[in-house]
Amino acid sequence: MAIYPGIKVAMNQPDHRRLLGAFIRAHRERLPPTAKAGRRRTPGLRREELADASCVSVTWITWLEQGRDVAASAAALARLADALQLTSAERASMFDLAQKRDPVPARSQADLPGDLLTLPSLFTAPAYLLDRTWTVRAWNPPAAHLFSGWLDDDTADRNLMRFVFLSPLAQVVIADWPERCRRLAAEFRADFSRFPHDAAMLALIEELSVKSPLFARCWQEQAVLHREGGERTFNHAASGVLRFLQTTLLVASQQECKLVCLAPA
Repeated sequence: MAIYPGIKVAMNQPDHRRLLGAFIRAHRERLPPTAKAGRRRTPGLRREELADASCVSVTWITWLEQGRDVAASAAALARLADALQLTSAERASMFDLAQKRDPVPARSQADLPGDLLTLPSLFTAPAYLLDRTWTVRAWNPPAAHLFSGWLDDDTADRNLMRFVFLSPLAQVVIADWPERCRRLAAEFRADFSRFPHDAAMLALIEELSVKSPLFARCWQEQAVLHREGGERTFNHAASGVLRFLQTTLLVASQQECKLVCLAPA
């Protein structure tokens, strides 16, 4: 089956090196030639020009495009991505094909789009939006009612990890608090593994490790879990025992963000 022009790959045996080579060549050829390029028989940049812009050798570029088994460091791939003028989605795709982690720090989430922040308000059940560090950035009135004392308008810190591990209120509100703590630590590690150099996440882990012996023990266990959802039970001061089915949705345009929805069980 032809996945890229000139590249035939069996459906059950994809060759990531050839896929990466075809990707790089296609994006090289889409770039406009340099002003001093003169007449040429092939479209886009020459390999020599891309190699010069990426601070790598022409041979390295050639072998990459040919799908050979060559060493491609994350730093060299980052320079190549910049030279190819890749979008964030294209850059992520190239690193996936190369089976490498992008060394460039994740972009700041200081300012999230307004349409993203309005998502929780579209739900009638409790819903809230988490950013990469698991800080709640938006929530709806049912979520504010469920987490009264935490998601109040005058609350200074709305980080979910700090709330669960450091707030005495969490130990009362969350019915199975110790087990939820262990699971949250394992789920947070799954996200941290994607951004192991993120300064904010590292600072949060260090803070929790010092202030919460339970978090320190959970973190040292190295457990990793997906945020799969399921039934959640809360002890609400005014409404009594409340049970919900939790679902976590990833936002396509901001995949570091999570929309957490709690439907009544």
